[in-house]
Amino acid sequence: MNIKPSTALRNEYTQISQLAKETGEPIVITNKGEADLVVLSVDAFEEREKMFRHRDKIYEAEFARLNGMPTYTSKQIRVELETLYEAADK
Repeated sequence: MNIKPSTALRNEYTQISQLAKETGEPIVITNKGEADLVVLSVDAFEEREKMFRHRDKIYEAEFARLNGMPTYTSKQIRVELETLYEAADK
């Protein structure tokens, strides 16, 4: 993670923007020596959001399993899909 003072954001925006795009890492902007905000490229932000949505789906499925929802093996799913494909071909 990179750390830059708030004056760098004002005076070196282009360089900070480029750094965020190149590294994909957050850049902490400080104000009077204290962390104030975080800058992240749009691509890195979207990738993180996608990861969080994926993680949420995994948690949701795990909670459902723990609460008694039925689970299936890959073999059971394969058989079910083959049955559906065969029915669609008729």
